[in-house]
Amino acid sequence: MTDPHTAVTTDDSRGFDPGDRDEPAAADAPEHVCEDCGRRFYTADLLVLHRGVTHPEALDDAERDAYREAYAAEERAIRSFRIRALGILVALYFGFLFLYVVYAS
Repeated sequence: MTDPHTAVTTDDSRGFDPGDRDEPAAADAPEHVCEDCGRRFYTADLLVLHRGVTHPEALDDAERDAYREAYAAEERAIRSFRIRALGILVALYFGFLFLYVVYAS
C-alpha cells in the first residue's frame, strides 16, 4: 500500500534553473527606456508620464508639453472609467432592488 502523499512523484533531477525560462518575445519586451534612471516602459506615453512625475527638472519645453497632453489623456480615460463603473454599480443596485421587490412580495 502506498502513502497518498508520496504517490505523486516528479522526476525533477535537474532542479530549478531560472536561466532555463524562455525569454519573452521581442514584441513583448519594453523598448522605451528612461534616460535618467534606466526604467523600461512598454509605451511612449508611460515613459512621458514617468519622466514628468519622477524627473520634472530634466524636461525641456517639448517634453513638458507632451507630459501635459499625456496627463490630460490619462485623466480623461480614468474619468470615463469611473463614470462607466458608477453606471454599472447603479444598474446593479436597482436591478437587485427590483428583484427583491418582485420576489419578496
